[in-house]
Amino acid sequence: MRNPQLNDHGELRHLLSIEGLPRDIITHIMDTASSFLEVSDREVKKVPLLRGKSVFNLFFENSTRTRTTFEIAATRLSADVVNLDVRTSSTSKGESLLDTIDNLAAMHADMFVVRHAQSGAPYMIASHVGPDINVINAGDGRHAHPTQGLLDMYTIRHFKKDFSNLTVAVVGDILHSRVARSDIHALTTLGVPEVRAIGPLTLLPPGLEQMGVRVFTDMREGLKGVDVIMMLRLQNERMRGALLPSAQEFFKHYGLTAEKLALAKPDAIVMHPGPMNRGVEIESAVADGPQSVILKQVTFGIAVRMAVMSILAGGR
Repeated sequence: MRNPQLNDHGELRHLLSIEGLPRDIITHIMDTASSFLEVSDREVKKVPLLRGKSVFNLFFENSTRTRTTFEIAATRLSADVVNLDVRTSSTSKGESLLDTIDNLAAMHADMFVVRHAQSGAPYMIASHVGPDINVINAGDGRHAHPTQGLLDMYTIRHFKKDFSNLTVAVVGDILHSRVARSDIHALTTLGVPEVRAIGPLTLLPPGLEQMGVRVFTDMREGLKGVDVIMMLRLQNERMRGALLPSAQEFFKHYGLTAEKLALAKPDAIVMHPGPMNRGVEIESAVADGPQSVILKQVTFGIAVRMAVMSILAGGR
């Protein structure tokens, strides 16, 4: 069955998920992102690769960081950017999602960046639009967040150079995390020999071992000797549910402290997709400490999203 993200020549047409993406495409995106990093340091932070193109940001779910970095990325590529306010859009008045897409396509949209609470919504849009429109998944339900996964891989490569000798730990609410799914698929595709998942049993999905992941419920045991620690956001709506006793209890067992960080390798890096809940997933001394690369992830995210857009538009 043909990958819906690729065209007949095996080139990227949509970015919907890291699952199923060939390793060479992931590497090509990272290599292209490297060429865009220096654009951010210029006095004029623009290149003309998407001049004349219209990029529509369709965020049916709240996100400040992801939407802003996509907007900056598209603007730096010289695209015309349209941000749809979903709270006042036609979908909130009963119009179907695909009717909304048809109307925006009629306005000569070239690219849709879609965040949606329903898993699979970007796939549905990608299968519906014409061949001249590209779709980027900016996060769908619990399913995938491919550009976050890509910027995480770029960050790891920047600091560790090579994936072939790493031990990477993904820590926290893996069950509900689209970021964790994208990261695990990317890490295994790129040949990381050991990927670990650390969390309470109630927040660990079934099937992780089948994905080649070692599972730990003891954080101290799971962090021993790791090169990269990828913390996940614990979403507020799940702190008061049946899956967890309390945020304080979670922090006691699964929050990243300086003491627990010391169990990893001395040069281990600490990552977090944001926004952080300080004192729940991570203590401030670690988040702001010398091993944290969290703000670098944000910077790299702009270059990675520029790379994805330029490749989809045929700019590279």
